[in-house]
Amino acid sequence: MMKLLQHTRTLLALAVAVLILAGCGAQPVLSDVGVSAPELRPTGAGETVTINYRVGQDARVSVKLLDANGTTAILRDAEPRTASDEPYLLRFDGTAPISATVEDGMPVLLRRALPSGTYRVLVEAETSAGRSSAETSLVIVGSDSPIPTVENLVIFPATISPNQDGVDDVAEITFGLPVTATLDLTISGPDGVPQPFITGEDADGIPQRFIWNGRTVDGFLLPDGPYTLTVRAQDQFGNLVEQRRQLMVAGGGQPEATITYTYMAPQAIALGEVFTVTMRVKNTGDVPIRTYGPASGYEYSTDDVFSSVAGGAFVAKPGGFWRIGVDWDANSGGGARRYPYRWAMTPRPPDQWTVPGVEDLLLPGEEAIVIGRIRVRQPETRMSFYIGLIQDGVGFFQDRTGRTIIKIGF
Repeated sequence: MMKLLQHTRTLLALAVAVLILAGCGAQPVLSDVGVSAPELRPTGAGETVTINYRVGQDARVSVKLLDANGTTAILRDAEPRTASDEPYLLRFDGTAPISATVEDGMPVLLRRALPSGTYRVLVEAETSAGRSSAETSLVIVGSDSPIPTVENLVIFPATISPNQDGVDDVAEITFGLPVTATLDLTISGPDGVPQPFITGEDADGIPQRFIWNGRTVDGFLLPDGPYTLTVRAQDQFGNLVEQRRQLMVAGGGQPEATITYTYMAPQAIALGEVFTVTMRVKNTGDVPIRTYGPASGYEYSTDDVFSSVAGGAFVAKPGGFWRIGVDWDANSGGGARRYPYRWAMTPRPPDQWTVPGVEDLLLPGEEAIVIGRIRVRQPETRMSFYIGLIQDGVGFFQDRTGRTIIKIGF
């Protein structure tokens, strides 16, 4: 009797196991394929429908849309999916990616809004045992508006030297945008890491212009080398176009100069006499510094301003140029009249300058001794003079250095 009970229990266990295995094997690879709505009307306001399907066995799943002519748009291509009791959901906005290679040249459409029409929504699931498929239908009612494009993309100059010398420091990026779109501009270096500098900017369908200074958005100067500009324009319906252009960064760097020595003498003079300022300045940066102005040895009077001498030859130039200058505490001039006495920062006489008599370069590591003379006509008994570095249009560096009191007798 006991053996009979044990035998019966064994038979029941086997039967249960068979039923369980049969139940597992009965799970279809693909089921419950459908869409959340029979129709999609994209207006650019974010409308979507959901394509749903259930996977009963581990498989690679593809989701495609086929129009009346059999043209196929692939939304998912053989992507792995694990078996699950929960349905997979694919949110569809009416657009599909386009397989395209983007190179330096013409704009390429990467994503497009599908035209109006009735589509077959085909879901395919492939396992080692074979392939299963199921389909449903979807109607798209769209605006069929013109897609965006990027026209006549130009970078000028194509090689920049971002070193704040006022020569080719920035690149001007211009292109046409026939329709309203959202723009993204990125710069990628030899390492392929993108550096965005325009992100999600809404732009009207008018000529576009941007400036790039060789830096990241947080001000970090990128190293010399070849770079790729990528322009992406996406309209409200999801059409996405991309175009690339090459540019080069060469001779970039951060200009820097340091006053290493100052001395003023004599420190007691009569009204109308001259005192001499001896200044030593060194290029402590990694790029050449452009300089101009009266050469070492030039004499000013306290009635002069750098912009008024030599027929206005030394008026501040836009961008990049450096000079060393002298000012005093009671000077009532502000802005451009700060440091009214300025000299070129170079160890060479004017006839040996890079552009003789006009401008010169103070090279990295190079040092210049500059002698300045100032004739005091100011009716004061004590004048507090100091020295600083000036970069035209940028600012005053190592400001108020080497302060010295000059006593004036009458």
